[in-house]
Amino acid sequence: MAAPEFLAQLPPIVFIGGKGGVGKTSVASALALKLARSGKRVLIVSTDPAHSLSDAFDIAIGGQTTSIETDLDALEIDPDEQVNAHIENVLASMKDLVKPTLYPQIEKQMKLTAQSPGTQEAALLESIAKIIDQRTATGYDHVLFDTAPTGHTLRLLILPEAMSAWTQGLMQHSEKAQQLQGVVDHLASARQTAPQHPMAEPRQHGVANLSDRNAKIAERLRERQQLFQRVRSTIKNTDETAILLVLTPEKLPILETQRAVKQLHEHNLPLAALIVNRNLPDYLSDQRQGEFLLRRKQQENIYHEKIEQCFARELKTYLPLFPTDLDGISGLEQLLQALKDCNFHRSV
Repeated sequence: MAAPEFLAQLPPIVFIGGKGGVGKTSVASALALKLARSGKRVLIVSTDPAHSLSDAFDIAIGGQTTSIETDLDALEIDPDEQVNAHIENVLASMKDLVKPTLYPQIEKQMKLTAQSPGTQEAALLESIAKIIDQRTATGYDHVLFDTAPTGHTLRLLILPEAMSAWTQGLMQHSEKAQQLQGVVDHLASARQTAPQHPMAEPRQHGVANLSDRNAKIAERLRERQQLFQRVRSTIKNTDETAILLVLTPEKLPILETQRAVKQLHEHNLPLAALIVNRNLPDYLSDQRQGEFLLRRKQQENIYHEKIEQCFARELKTYLPLFPTDLDGISGLEQLLQALKDCNFHRSV
């Protein structure tokens, strides 16, 4: 399949992932340029804590949406900022949902969670979910995510389902608590002849408006659950989402890509293609180029064979290794031209 045909068929949401250092940011940036210059409005988002979008475009980007050129915007999500914003949002909500005497302790515990394992990832996921969910409203034809190394990418893609189940569990717990309060109220109303009994007049024991609070909590949880469910459906829909994995013809990237492909298939996630980056030019097979370069090319040919065998059923293409770094827009344009000239194929 010719590259223009493949690129024209890319769905609205595209994740570009792979092992660190294989050039996925450059590939993602070149793809974003290609789509924007074809008349599509595009947002490219970096979710990798070690952001390099700014370096790729040679433009300061950061946590605010930045215009790169006509129809192309960029954003670098800062996990720490997302965690702090999420905690502040939760604390603001808690003021309306808990007793004032409990709030200082809740505030202390919430701030401690900022350093807990998984907190950054959860905050990052929610940011990604909102960007995906609001794509149409914000007017973007495509949103491209330049993601962290492969394992992180997989967790981000699979987590919406897990968090949806977790939220459902909290909602059920809230509903059970509300039902239990109804039992308590019923028992208390039958025993009000004993004023000092702990079950008497339960609303005097700090449970005033508990049903209303539970309703508010349940509604907030339901909104989050619905968000994650919508995003989960979007990610698993091949008409809406594509995943591209970038690798290089080397041992470790190939092994990591094998694991990633296996996990993507196990979770029915839409792998669109593999992009094999930084391939040496064919003329290095000539012995006159020197033994060192000849041996490097021979080793690469072995890895090419392995890629064709291991990923026989996957759509794939090869991009060249450039003689110099691809700096800024002019450098990305070289990669963009290579993308236009490449062909996507399957081994079988």
